[in-house]
Amino acid sequence: MTESGSEIQSKRVREGVVVSSKMNKTITVLVTRLLQHAKFNKVIKRHIKYLAHDEKNEAKEGDRVQIVETRPLSKTKRWRLVKVIKS
Repeated sequence: MTESGSEIQSKRVREGVVVSSKMNKTITVLVTRLLQHAKFNKVIKRHIKYLAHDEKNEAKEGDRVQIVETRPLSKTKRWRLVKVIKS
């Protein structure tokens, strides 16, 4: 417990590829994860798209980026850009 009486929750961080940067201050990030099938033990790829806030419009399509969870910024945006890892 902290001084305020509640535990600080760590924010979730994801890494993915920008698939769209056409919106103003918003990017679409495709995050791919690998998981193992419970019965067949085969490795499966799973994809999910996140809308992330990009304040300076610095990320372009094809860039590898890091995003972090944040407060709701709009109806669908709950993530923001931390840094561009690879252009």
